[in-house]
Amino acid sequence: MRYLNIIAAMLFFTSTVHAAVTEDAYIAGYAAGVLKHGFGMEIPTLVVKDGIITVPEDKLKSENQAQVVQALSKIPGVTGVTIAEKSVSRIAEREAFKPIQHPSAISREPGAATTETAGVPAAGPTVLATGMLPEGHLFKPLLADPRWAHFSAAYRNYVGNNIDGNNNAAVSFGETIPFYRANFGQSTVQWEAGLQAAVFSDFNLGAPSSDLINSDFIASAYGSVRAGHFSAFGRIYHQSSHLGDELLLRRLTSLQRINLSYEGADLRLSYELPYGLRVYGGGGGIFHKEPSNIKPWSIQYGVEFRSPWRIAFLPLRPIVAVDLKNHQQNDWNADVSARAGVQLDHFRAFGRNLQFLVEYFHGNSPTGQFFRQRVDYLGIGAHYHF
Repeated sequence: MRYLNIIAAMLFFTSTVHAAVTEDAYIAGYAAGVLKHGFGMEIPTLVVKDGIITVPEDKLKSENQAQVVQALSKIPGVTGVTIAEKSVSRIAEREAFKPIQHPSAISREPGAATTETAGVPAAGPTVLATGMLPEGHLFKPLLADPRWAHFSAAYRNYVGNNIDGNNNAAVSFGETIPFYRANFGQSTVQWEAGLQAAVFSDFNLGAPSSDLINSDFIASAYGSVRAGHFSAFGRIYHQSSHLGDELLLRRLTSLQRINLSYEGADLRLSYELPYGLRVYGGGGGIFHKEPSNIKPWSIQYGVEFRSPWRIAFLPLRPIVAVDLKNHQQNDWNADVSARAGVQLDHFRAFGRNLQFLVEYFHGNSPTGQFFRQRVDYLGIGAHYHF
């Protein structure tokens, strides 16, 4: 039975890769036709890989570059268009005679486009497909932010005193969903609008029934913009926090519940540097808040490293991220969240990925009801991003 499972997995993998190659060949032919009949351009060195079209910059006229990008991005199956700074003829020649292989085994060509999602592409930023419910995000997720909407499950061991046990589990359910994406006029600057929502819950694993400690509910309407390696993300959001019933029953006389609920707005700016580095920063404030004496202002900043290189021939890449927040409510003391581990990539360049990360936190608790409490914890978790 074990060998049958291995054979089935190999057949599934081979069929998946073959389907991706077939789709890329279709897109390449479609794109060549669009360029020839729509713009009078013949580019025999056009490269398509994992749905991303690479167009050599020296074949384009500066005045119609934006129109070409928009036309190509509307082709069915296209997830992005990259303008290569150098000719890609060597890549096309190599790909034409190369056997089908795992996408992670494809080496990076200096000065040419890459389908890697980590870091900045070697050729330049990729323009994503436009329209309703598009793939990908203009603003990449903040990897170490304890309250960034995504699916996750983690074990956390608190150092010192915690409000309810030192062995906790934390889960989150949510995502950032772009509803619509478009370009600004004829430029390659893009914008998108959508919804971001999530639930974050903590459980006491030391309690008889792994009692629910707290749940935070966050929902927001957001807008984001990307221009090259620069991106911005702004939102108006609501957050409310609720203690678990079992926790209240066990600690009814010693725990004071806070009716914590507020609306807020914030803005984050991000810039992607070479070699997978990214820096970001921003801030915001809350309004219509309860309790009314909560101080409103906060700032956030951080740095991330998504390795442009995978580990050997595996679809794994190292990632490291540090996120810092300073809240006026907590006398501007820094809350430090650090995470490091590996990311398992999907075949599609802007598809799903799964991360396995160790984490460390020091500062005021990100758990809503206990925001006044200073905590330290170490943990390990799995994080899933669409």
